Amino acid sequence: MVYSALSEFVERLENANDLKRISVPVSVELEITEIADRNVKSSGPALLFEKPVDKNGNVFDIPVLINAYASDERMNKALGVESLDEVADEIADLLEIKPPEGLVEKVKMLPKLARISSFSPKNVGTAPCQQYIETDNPDLFSIPALKCWPDDGGRYITFGHIYSRNPVSNRRNVGLYRVQIFDSKTAGMHMHLHHDGAQNFLASSQEGKKMEMAIALGGDPVLVYAASAPLPPGIDELSLAGFLRRKSVELVKCKTVDVEVPASSDIVIEGYLNPGELREEGPFGDHTGWYSLEDDYPVFHVTAITRKKNPIYPTTIVGKPPMEDYWLGKASGRIFLPLMKMQLPEIVDVHMPSEGVFHNMVIVSIKKSYPYHARKVMAALWGMGQMSLSKILVIVDDDINVHDTSEVAWKVLGSIDPRRDLMFVDGPVDALEHASSMPHIGSKVGIDGTKKWKEEGFDRRWPDVITMDEDIISLVSQRWKEYGF
Repeated sequence: MVYSALSEFVERLENANDLKRISVPVSVELEITEIADRNVKSSGPALLFEKPVDKNGNVFDIPVLINAYASDERMNKALGVESLDEVADEIADLLEIKPPEGLVEKVKMLPKLARISSFSPKNVGTAPCQQYIETDNPDLFSIPALKCWPDDGGRYITFGHIYSRNPVSNRRNVGLYRVQIFDSKTAGMHMHLHHDGAQNFLASSQEGKKMEMAIALGGDPVLVYAASAPLPPGIDELSLAGFLRRKSVELVKCKTVDVEVPASSDIVIEGYLNPGELREEGPFGDHTGWYSLEDDYPVFHVTAITRKKNPIYPTTIVGKPPMEDYWLGKASGRIFLPLMKMQLPEIVDVHMPSEGVFHNMVIVSIKKSYPYHARKVMAALWGMGQMSLSKILVIVDDDINVHDTSEVAWKVLGSIDPRRDLMFVDGPVDALEHASSMPHIGSKVGIDGTKKWKEEGFDRRWPDVITMDEDIISLVSQRWKEYGF
């Protein structure tokens, strides 16, 4: 399904009885967070706050949408599919483009290249997101951004898909970064060291050039997902969005900066980063469940705010899991699993439990084929994109359901000898990793929870798991009610 506006997604959720409107005034300072947190942890519907108010009780003229992705069903609706498995194999095929070795391979590649080209974004001259344009006195406080947690450094924009270009390659990047409002005209752009946006800023600063950017809010809900997706290098996030929606994303040029944004956006904040200019940002109640500490980040200077006639402000909160971001990450795990299998065909399934907040723990099942196979997989994953930041990798056999964390814990805890089966390495860690002695650098551990072979130095017989005879299981199932149950 193609959404031409965020309001269409809201309407679809409402028609499915999966959205609740709150018509009474609710404060953007902490109150919306507390309601949304209770709601997501009780598997509640998406929420639309129709009368958000600031700390002084002034009502914003823009409603706030939150928890719009916070279930499997809503993620499917946001991406316009019945099941994420529908698109997983297609995306894997789409992204598996290798240099052709001969004429036959070149000919076979043409249809795939044509498909990719058909999903490329298209430019348009006018757009709904520019129905109202404010360049003389753009005010960030006119947007109902939330102060999420009591010790946050301020109010934050949390669901903007943010557009920039690399000054050398001119390649577009779309990222999902939090933005702290400092005052009406400036904000903190929280781009981690490992993000493409941060590398673009570094390259711009080295050339002594300001980096023009734009924060787009709303539009087709697929745009938020595309901005968060762990794409391989060189793949345009908007081409992924076009593929998912089966229609190219229409772009319009900003009014004050040389940046293009989706025409369907509800709100667009235009601006730039000065080379090398940093300011303290934070603290912020983060998806780890702890506050991320204050640190220096680039300063975003606002040059314009444009919007459509009746915009909706989409936002999210993060904190102690599970939160809305869990379903975004879960979708990526499912969609990009086939691509991971192309690089490591022994992988059967992958699970990132919500308690592991994506980077703390990843559970991987494999078809074990040779001694120390699990260690080979650990080493490969620690060299693969965002997976390289994983602090704990747990490798299990293919007969274990990685999504059943109770089964994983039981099998792994009973199957490891700590000195033999734990592998420690040092390397880069997530910027939100607060336990490491130094920022961005720390230790990681791989746990080989597979059955051990004689060739791995295990001379004892591996015990069988206790199971009941199948005939007895069948008999008891048939006579269950006779036993008085």
